[in-house]
Amino acid sequence: MDDRPDDRRSRRGTGAPASGGVSVENPQVLKPEERDVPTGAAALAKGLYLLEVIGECATPPRFKDLQAATNLPKGTLARMLNTLVLFRLVRYEDSDSTYRLGHRLFELAHRVWESFDLRGAAAPVLDRLADETRETVALCSVDNHEILYIDQRSRGGAFGFRIEIGRRAPLHCTAGGKTLLAFAPPHERRAMLDGIRLERFTDKTIVDEEALNADLALARVRGYAISLEEHVEGVVSVAAPIFDHTGRAVAAIGVFGPHARLSNDRLHTTGRDLMEAARRISGNVGAMPVNITPQPKLRVAGESDAECVLPWGAHLAEGPVWMPHEKRLYWVDILAPSVHRFDPSTGTNEEVVLPRLVSAVIPCRSGGIAALTQDGLEALDFSTGRLTPLVDPEQDLPDNRFNDGKCDRLGRLWAGTMRLDASKPTGALYAIEGDRSWRRLADGFFVANGLDWSPDGKTFYFADSAPGRIYAYDFDLAAGAIANRRVFAEMDPSEGRPDGLAVDSDGFVWCAIWDGWCVRRYAPDGRIERELRLPVPRPTSIAFGGPDLKTIFITTARIRLPSRVLAQAPFSGGLFKAAAPVAGLPASEFAGR
Repeated sequence: MDDRPDDRRSRRGTGAPASGGVSVENPQVLKPEERDVPTGAAALAKGLYLLEVIGECATPPRFKDLQAATNLPKGTLARMLNTLVLFRLVRYEDSDSTYRLGHRLFELAHRVWESFDLRGAAAPVLDRLADETRETVALCSVDNHEILYIDQRSRGGAFGFRIEIGRRAPLHCTAGGKTLLAFAPPHERRAMLDGIRLERFTDKTIVDEEALNADLALARVRGYAISLEEHVEGVVSVAAPIFDHTGRAVAAIGVFGPHARLSNDRLHTTGRDLMEAARRISGNVGAMPVNITPQPKLRVAGESDAECVLPWGAHLAEGPVWMPHEKRLYWVDILAPSVHRFDPSTGTNEEVVLPRLVSAVIPCRSGGIAALTQDGLEALDFSTGRLTPLVDPEQDLPDNRFNDGKCDRLGRLWAGTMRLDASKPTGALYAIEGDRSWRRLADGFFVANGLDWSPDGKTFYFADSAPGRIYAYDFDLAAGAIANRRVFAEMDPSEGRPDGLAVDSDGFVWCAIWDGWCVRRYAPDGRIERELRLPVPRPTSIAFGGPDLKTIFITTARIRLPSRVLAQAPFSGGLFKAAAPVAGLPASEFAGR
């Protein structure tokens, strides 16, 4: 039966409510009675409220979802929907009986941006940031292969760094310039780089294009760029992009000041606050779901089921793997970028900084380790940080990088990729043999993430974080093949998103829940068996370690968490551990090197 109401009658929907539908308690949409609506405009207010509800749905709603969310009478809801459809503000999708925002809104958005006053919209944000940071805050855009500063506020006093409106600066060594380079489409970035000379202004200016591109990749993943005395000696800066309604970076907002006052930690904290400020200026357009600052549910530190064994403050800690012969846990900070070796018996942590993004460490049968980086699979000498390229299945996709990876019992490496900013489903799943030959097994992923196998080796688990799903596949070890993909577990965005995972010896799947303040243990049938509560919102991955593999090590992140959240979760970016009820499975080693 059709779910669509018409002018004469409304009908019941036939399917189940869409997963992730609107909640009546959705705090993002105020009901008409909660607003100061002028007399005589009640009907209009209800219609606009309905439009907002549809827009805030995680997935397109059906008629009965909207009825549950708004509590509007059927007849009233049907008439309003039909009117909104008539004016093309809402469209009805016959294929699944759902309602979506209409194309007319996109047309109107174009007209809004044609007359958008960027300086006017940014002015109150500039004032607030200048007051909060007590430094110089500036707004800039690209003009003729240079940065043009179009507005500024200064609170730095006599020892601050002042920027004149109308001043120009280089692209490659300023935070604003690097931000707009990093977030430009590849062809535009190439054209801008071709149009400039990488001139040296200080001894810290990046004048090597390969090194600059690596730095721009870091900015894309972080969401902001940093300049460490690269343009003016003693002056550091951080900037975040402002997007238009199409998702294009049209300007950048940055904070500038002396290195003595703006430490590295403060720069990164300010960068996360700038991302939030930039979205406020542009009305929250252009941001992908994984980039939006969360509104996490807070947990009291005393409620944690895990202990912080290394309060490191990593930007994006990931890829933990236990090396039994060393009795050490290896892990990475994707955005440092760096690889770490942690000794749980002494609490000491060794770090080696790398020249490009690194997402996972892989033990090798021949000895030593390999690393998954933005340039593919590379051998890593931990003592020196030297990387030696092995194979790169995506060398023609410079805006992609590898993410998580593990080896099956034959030593075949399985690894997923993703776009640097997770803005498009360009990620894929690869199998890399010991002889470095490779195959693409699946594609179309936003954030290819945690993966592992059942104890009997017949089921392969693989997460795509953006849609909130953990998939299960039938696995053929001998052939290195997967088949029969199905959803093993799925979560509403309000619960968080699945990140790294590992399977224990009983076949239960442990998964770190990004923005969920917890690690979940799923039974083989997909049922949630238990949760480990954490005092931080963004756990990223887990590994079983210790002499009996009964210790769960949990990596976490502080990327894109504004200062107000970090104040409530200060151990974000730390390494945690908890006791497991059963042992985990040992990590398999890569057959090649």
